[in-house]
Amino acid sequence: MASGEDTMTGQVIGVDVGGTFTDLILMDPATGAVRLAKVPSTLDDQSRGVMMAVAEAGADLPDTALIVHGTTTTTNAVLERKLARTGMITTKGFRDVLELGRRTRPQAYGMKGEFTPLIPRDLRLEVPERMDAEGRVITPLDEEALADAARKLLALGCTSVVVHFLHSYRNPAHEARAGEVLRTLWPNSYITLGHALLSESREYERGVTAAVNASVQPILDRYVTNLAGSLAQGGYAGELLVMNGNGGMVSASRVAEEAARTVMSGPASGVMAAAFTGRAAGIENLLTYDMGGTSTDVALIRNAQSPVSNEIEIEYAMPIHVPMVDVRTVGAGGGSIARVNPAGLLEVGPESAGATPGPICYGRGGTEPTISDANLLLGRLDPARLKSVEGGVTLEQVRAIFSEKLGKPLGLTPEEAADAVIRLANVKMAGAIRMVSVSLGADPRDFALFAFGGAGPLHAAALARELGVPRVLVPARPGITNALGCLVADLRHDFTRTLATPLDTLDMSQLSSTLAAQASEGRALIAREKVSVTDTRVLHSVDMQFIGQTHLLRVDLPDPTLTREALQARFEDVYFNRFRVRLDTIRAAVVNANTSVIGTRQGLDPATLIPAQERKATVDAACRGSRKVRFSGQVHDTPLYQRDRLPADAAFDGPAILEQMDTTTLIPPGDRVTTDAIGNILIEIGAA
Repeated sequence: MASGEDTMTGQVIGVDVGGTFTDLILMDPATGAVRLAKVPSTLDDQSRGVMMAVAEAGADLPDTALIVHGTTTTTNAVLERKLARTGMITTKGFRDVLELGRRTRPQAYGMKGEFTPLIPRDLRLEVPERMDAEGRVITPLDEEALADAARKLLALGCTSVVVHFLHSYRNPAHEARAGEVLRTLWPNSYITLGHALLSESREYERGVTAAVNASVQPILDRYVTNLAGSLAQGGYAGELLVMNGNGGMVSASRVAEEAARTVMSGPASGVMAAAFTGRAAGIENLLTYDMGGTSTDVALIRNAQSPVSNEIEIEYAMPIHVPMVDVRTVGAGGGSIARVNPAGLLEVGPESAGATPGPICYGRGGTEPTISDANLLLGRLDPARLKSVEGGVTLEQVRAIFSEKLGKPLGLTPEEAADAVIRLANVKMAGAIRMVSVSLGADPRDFALFAFGGAGPLHAAALARELGVPRVLVPARPGITNALGCLVADLRHDFTRTLATPLDTLDMSQLSSTLAAQASEGRALIAREKVSVTDTRVLHSVDMQFIGQTHLLRVDLPDPTLTREALQARFEDVYFNRFRVRLDTIRAAVVNANTSVIGTRQGLDPATLIPAQERKATVDAACRGSRKVRFSGQVHDTPLYQRDRLPADAAFDGPAILEQMDTTTLIPPGDRVTTDAIGNILIEIGAA
């Protein structure tokens, strides 16, 4: 089934902006040729970095059919609180809903947790109106008070406004009318109606999600407008698509309408690429491990399906309840700074040197020891081949800084200090991976570790050994995998509607009609996109819980017309698989009805990422020499292989270093390397 225009008659570009680098993959569907680019991110204006990557790849914009972009614009804006000034209009008596929150703590054993709401109290105004929990009008909307509140917010300098009324998910009439009134008064289109973004119960989560959306909407709108303009000036006349956090894409012309959905856009693209690569390699159960310059993102993939959750909390007390790929982040990246704290203990991260000034070895004025510097000092990186190095820093200078800032306070040599930095960073990252798998009821030993990001393959084998994971899968282009995810991602639209009804009293025909309506809306949205799709899939599920419980479990529905008894049985099975207990005497409730509509795009041949003509006939022919490398305190003479030139049937034992344009892969002693037909590296962990 196809929709839209056929855009696959020219070059296709996937570009991802990370905290340190901007990565780009250009593919020509006619010839299968692939070109790559990796440039420093320009965080003051990400579009400049995108255009630099376009230029480095030698892209012919007039001949480019489609550009898909993963961005950290909204994520960074929320985390750094660099947001548009936003006001909220809410039900009288409920202006503090954003601060009341849930009974949670940032640390399991902490006694309190503090946070600052996105919208300050003086910008949260109340108006008379009220619906009850069944959607019946208790107090009519006071439109004059609404207009006065809007004028007051404008006078206070607000750019965006949120309308967040109680129980609007049951009856959105008051919010819808408020939107009509505001559009006659508000000077721009930055008006967020809570029910339109998230038709779900729980006032706090719905309010925070709406506040995030409104706060980043002007920022994202300016960014995509600026980028689209720069591309148009270069001759690009095609569609610019932006990755959403759910792993799907949306047109840049509409992306700002639901800006909150782009939070986690960048990490989502990496997970999509991992699912695509694992499916092609025949390894469908993966723990994804994306270590970049600033942070590390981890996720769990079962049966080559990326995990999507409606309950992501981007930071403490910041739940964003729109569907997003379930990615967990830890503050350990190649640029993470190592220091000795006042207690005399070594710490790594979460502070990062970023792209500017970056690690010491970048030669841009960085003076703080980082994970990348530690890898360099241990012989794992070649200073002559580091991406974006501007020169002026020698290995001895790095060694001297490690000695002064880490070695002397800890009583270690510079190399021992560097080894300690790597080991501590690995423990933090292993903990994040373990938390993801255990929280989802999975044993890491049943999965392969999918290592990508500019720094991921350097640490992957050590992490796998720590976790007991038997093998590591390193894709053909690890450092630009997120950009690959932009190329292979599908169109996707997710819908949720709250039912909040006990299963034994639920009108099953209402459930079926709700799912059918959501599917119809999704198909219509995909048909509007100017992108060809080969097929359209519809996935249905419900969020359920036992009455009296707080947390939800997702139950997939292979048939939207499932009987009540069959749905009860499926929920009990899901509950048992998660908690290994059955609660036969407690009533179940259906909280949300969910639908995902996915438009599958034309695929990419992963074998084209490493051209066959570049491969050598033997492993020895791909070796460019050797270097002394330190592994667990022992120095080994380690062969250096050019990854792109390894034969398709290569097999050899560590220690070894595999070098390529976008990353370096480290093979410790005792591990074994093989390659597959599409260019992936498989590392069998010797002691796993």
